[in-house]
Amino acid sequence: MSNSSSITEFLLLALADTRELQLLHFWLFLGIYLAALLGNGLIITVVACNHHLHTPMYFFLLNLSLLDLGCISTTVPKSMANSLWGTRAISYGGCVAQAFLFVFLIAAEYSLLTVMAYDRYVAICKPLHYGTLLGSRACVHMAAAAWGSGFLYALLHTANTFSLPVCQGNVLDQFFCELPQILKLSCSESYLREAGLLILSCFLAFGCFVFIVLSYVQIFRAVLRIPSEQGWHKAVSTCLPHLVVVSLFVSTGIFAHLKPPSISSPSLNVVVTVLYSVVPPAVNPLIYSVRNKEIIEALWKVFEYARLQINIVPIIPLGLALYLRKSEG
Repeated sequence: MSNSSSITEFLLLALADTRELQLLHFWLFLGIYLAALLGNGLIITVVACNHHLHTPMYFFLLNLSLLDLGCISTTVPKSMANSLWGTRAISYGGCVAQAFLFVFLIAAEYSLLTVMAYDRYVAICKPLHYGTLLGSRACVHMAAAAWGSGFLYALLHTANTFSLPVCQGNVLDQFFCELPQILKLSCSESYLREAGLLILSCFLAFGCFVFIVLSYVQIFRAVLRIPSEQGWHKAVSTCLPHLVVVSLFVSTGIFAHLKPPSISSPSLNVVVTVLYSVVPPAVNPLIYSVRNKEIIEALWKVFEYARLQINIVPIIPLGLALYLRKSEG
């Protein structure tokens, strides 16, 4: 029997046993991380610098990119460092901070995706009231509510989880400090205290999911009534990226935590966790940019400005801009 007060560090799951595979894991995660930094950084830059993108939809997209950057920066760098240096350890305080930040950012992102569904609903179903219902003050309040709800949710869960006595050692079956893995180390009789909170969380998450589904039911009904093909295409192009992001986020998250025990295995758990915690922050900017004419034009202006200022454009951003422009055309 051990107590959480006697634990000074946790041991994370080693994703590879040999040095070659450890380096492969490092370079793979580095590539994904750099892609996430580049994509989300470009989204933040073009939305912040382009006055034509100072609208509710792009304001929420900027917040989503900030959350994605924070989410992937919470887990991936530590995992890369462990693979590079051949270690598994993370300090107790570092584990608490990592668990708190990850839950905070994931919960805030889910809340923000719910707000973005409401934004698309008002834009398509109540366009005449869009400026009234989604003014600048209302957008700031909704974004602050998403961030604040995520913070309170993470604070409650993290404080409750790490206050439980630990009886099963300090080895985690995950590449970062995930709260369900911490709970597996707690005493069985103390686990029930967190179970009620988890059930309440499931009901709240399900409520947000139902709200998103109902919003899109109304959106699709309104889209089918749009007479012009151009208006129909514009409505679909602004709603489809959000729907894809929500589907990816929700489906991988549900499968990661509610998959049947019969198909559960350490390798599958890692793959599914990577799918919901690492992949979305890297691909979300591409999903929102590929068919978005306004984002593509804003990106092109940024690269043109960079070319005029320093007479050179980085190869990767230029290639991305050309690809997006070709896809849009």
